[in-house]
Amino acid sequence: MTRALIVIDVQESFRAHPLWATISDPKIADQVDRLVRLARRAGDLVVWVLHSEPGSGDVFDPALGHVRLMAELERAEGEPLIHKTSHNAFTTTNLQQLLTAHGVRELVVCGIRTEQCVETTTRVAGDLGYQVTFVTDATATNPIPHRDAPADQSVAELLADPRTLPAHEVVRRTEYALAGRFATIATVDRLEAAAGHQA
Repeated sequence: MTRALIVIDVQESFRAHPLWATISDPKIADQVDRLVRLARRAGDLVVWVLHSEPGSGDVFDPALGHVRLMAELERAEGEPLIHKTSHNAFTTTNLQQLLTAHGVRELVVCGIRTEQCVETTTRVAGDLGYQVTFVTDATATNPIPHRDAPADQSVAELLADPRTLPAHEVVRRTEYALAGRFATIATVDRLEAAAGHQA
């Protein structure tokens, strides 16, 4: 086993947040599930990552019950589940040790948010020497407010602000930033097609 699928923060916390109304792909779990099934068929390691902010009192506080996989997803027996407290999945976890123990050198990454935890994990993985595939259409994100926007901006104000960076533009810029530097950009369809040719 030299390859692993890293599923990052596809958790109910995001659905419990008002920004979920602006998510780029409300059916992100379906795309991720396709990748999970593909990885299992190939005999790849599937690693589940959840973001946790204990004591924060918000949707990422485990005490509130939202820090769990989205209902459409199911972890199989033996598949590791790790909790992180930083943007990337390496710094505050034993992910690297886990991958080393399984002989993993190639990663496929997906999850929420495209430009935040998924991209940051991809960059760190690239620096650590992993060969990374970033599956863009198995990631999701929200529009990003302008740096000068008020911190308490409502969802309606976010969407009405002409300075807001739309989610599709966030995804496009992430692809440009990662491609050829930290990762290969792929789609679920392309990976399924490639697996079909290998079968």
